[in-house]
Amino acid sequence: MKVLITGGAGFIGSNLCEYLLENGHEVCCLDNFATGKMENIIPLLQKYSKHFKLIIGDIRNLCDCQKAVDGMEYVLHEAALGSVPRSVKDPITTNEVNIGGFLNMLIASRDAGVKRFIFAASSSTYGDSQILPKVENVIGKPLSPYAITKYVNELYADVFAKTYGIEYIGLRYFNVFGRRQDPNGAYAAVIPLFVKKFMNYESPNINGDGEYSRDFTYIDNVIQMNMLALLTENVDAVNQIYNTACGERTTLNQLVSYLREYLSKFDSEIAKIEPTYGSNRVGDIPHSLACVDKAKKLLNYTPKYDVKIGLKESITWYWENLK
Repeated sequence: MKVLITGGAGFIGSNLCEYLLENGHEVCCLDNFATGKMENIIPLLQKYSKHFKLIIGDIRNLCDCQKAVDGMEYVLHEAALGSVPRSVKDPITTNEVNIGGFLNMLIASRDAGVKRFIFAASSSTYGDSQILPKVENVIGKPLSPYAITKYVNELYADVFAKTYGIEYIGLRYFNVFGRRQDPNGAYAAVIPLFVKKFMNYESPNINGDGEYSRDFTYIDNVIQMNMLALLTENVDAVNQIYNTACGERTTLNQLVSYLREYLSKFDSEIAKIEPTYGSNRVGDIPHSLACVDKAKKLLNYTPKYDVKIGLKESITWYWENLK
């Protein structure tokens, strides 16, 4: 396959690039390195020079999108400006990237005649819905500018399918974690941030009382879902939105307990570190748990990694790469 991965130098994108290249496919990476890192893809550029192309460009520029999609059969659209707090602080840029950039990619993909457009949707779309587990056809009102942008992506994809005949699959990611997820910066995700804190012998700070819960999803489950979306020949499976998750719920207090336990096997001093607690963040949903029955039924998805196995794998990677 010839696959364009937008945001291919990022955490999820670079893992997708690596998997596809390892399995003999041709990959083009489009990234502006706003959040992606060259270090994520330099080894791939060196190892797979004949099958891996990098285009430095911005999805807010239609010409860049058109250049990147030229000759590609499939698009994995991972490029976005993530983070609920960042969207609260700067909703304009979040909107420009996540909606304007998404529309540019849809237009470029339509005009290039790509076979299928697969994109990173978000569990934030469920908003203030109190229903657990989350099922794809029942959502609430968005609680952040970021959540609005990701829901608009779903609406645009559906309209383009009905109006222009584009095949799409949207994957609502639930708190993805794993190797290469950046622990640095103001908007670092909770797992790499807490791992870094523990490794520096500092107390991780929990927003709220620690009883908020998430469906933490290991990166290899996300890769699995993207490959199923790429390869499915089930006509009922396309032009659909799917939860991309593990289907199990972990509180932040439990998460800290797991991280401390697994990290203390590398350094026993970490077992003594206790978390601190602060106020809840604006825009955060209290609980998140996915129902993955739809993905199981239509895509034959069965998550291969539960949260504990994923955390052990991730901690090993961080210990080897951050120490």
